[in-house]
Amino acid sequence: MSMQIAGLDIGGTKCAVLMGQIQEDGELRMIRKEIFTTEAAGQSLETIYGILDPWMSTYHPEAIGISCGGPLNSRTGVILNPPNLYGWENVPIVEELQARYGVPARLENDANACAVAEWKFGAAKGAENVIFLTCGTGLGAGIIINGHLISGTSGMAGEVGHIRLSNYGPAGYGKVGSFEGFCSGGGIAQLGRLRYLEGLQQGRKSQRVQDIKDLDSLTAKSIAQAARAGDETARAVLEESAAWMGRGLAILVDLLNPQILVLGSVYARCWDMMFPGIMRELAKEALPQSLADCSIVPAGLGDEIGDYAALSLAIL
Repeated sequence: MSMQIAGLDIGGTKCAVLMGQIQEDGELRMIRKEIFTTEAAGQSLETIYGILDPWMSTYHPEAIGISCGGPLNSRTGVILNPPNLYGWENVPIVEELQARYGVPARLENDANACAVAEWKFGAAKGAENVIFLTCGTGLGAGIIINGHLISGTSGMAGEVGHIRLSNYGPAGYGKVGSFEGFCSGGGIAQLGRLRYLEGLQQGRKSQRVQDIKDLDSLTAKSIAQAARAGDETARAVLEESAAWMGRGLAILVDLLNPQILVLGSVYARCWDMMFPGIMRELAKEALPQSLADCSIVPAGLGDEIGDYAALSLAIL
């Protein structure tokens, strides 16, 4: 029997309102999608209601999933004070949606939501023990153990980007040398600026950076493009980040003994260049049996993962 579900993907620049259907074969079909520019909570919620009100009457969804950047409290259903969401402080979004529409609603941070999406519909489908790493602007993890999403006391479980891997290195999540500093998109950009600057100071120019002024425009995307074009410094940056990713993943493999590790965003797009370095470090650092039991794969849902993430929370 099919099931209609609704979803909200709340981001720093845009929000998506979604309607989907879980079909009889268990697959998810997208029915409707509307995107609008994110504003303060009051204005954004009015826009959301303007879209959802007629949809609720037409499609009669049985639940609503809400994916949002943290910090938030998934147990109380409150968006606390996300740094990328100006004007979203202490928003009891679950309570408001349930009162308005009379159906269950569930709020999770975007890493948890993406983990559920990959577990239900993507690269980790059918697994019982899954870790998903976002690897975007920041680095967070969604953790599923024995078929249950791990949220922690207040929804803060999985903030692996805060782990310090070294006393030196790029800064991320408020820590120099953190997992996020070395392995997020923002961290790769920082690492690139350091390595290109070293080259310039030693009299080496590269295809991507000819002058110190070029450093400010470096991003993880531009470094990946330069690496594919044969830039040796860019390739070295990706290899360095991959090595740190392997060391960070070894901690998770040893601690949680997952069946599958799913890497999103930057790593999924640069899999061919970064996977060998990840595995070299994992082989050095992780317990052999735990590593043998674990597959490391790129995310499978691509650019649609945000849509799947919000909707998948409605069926947890």
